[in-house]
Amino acid sequence: MDEQGLSIGEVAEATGLSVHALRFFEREGLFLRDIPRSGGGRRVFERSDVEWLTLMNRLRDSGMPIAGIREFAALVAAGPGNEAERLKLLQRHEADVLAKIADLRECLEVVHNKVAVYEAHVRAGTARGVWDPR
Repeated sequence: MDEQGLSIGEVAEATGLSVHALRFFEREGLFLRDIPRSGGGRRVFERSDVEWLTLMNRLRDSGMPIAGIREFAALVAAGPGNEAERLKLLQRHEADVLAKIADLRECLEVVHNKVAVYEAHVRAGTARGVWDPR
């Protein structure tokens, strides 16, 4: 855009989010502030909005529900004094992410073992008929 801020397209490029996703985040109240508009009605973002969106997107990508992200955003927007609540929310999410990682490791182990079995059969020329459903 110019020295007055970033356009929604620039923010989309900087964050990897689509313009549609940015508008969704705004509708859901996930920004720390109301995004002002230019005289022409276009949203004008600041660099701090990009940093915030990057965090919000990581929380979303890591499985935090929109309600949890909205709660975190509201706590941060409310200002100092609720840091312990923010910490609890983030700790709960951290525990959820760690549990998902543990589940994925178990899944990976099963897949890895199956890969090893098939590799051995393919190498030995005995793969035909492995798990034949007939």
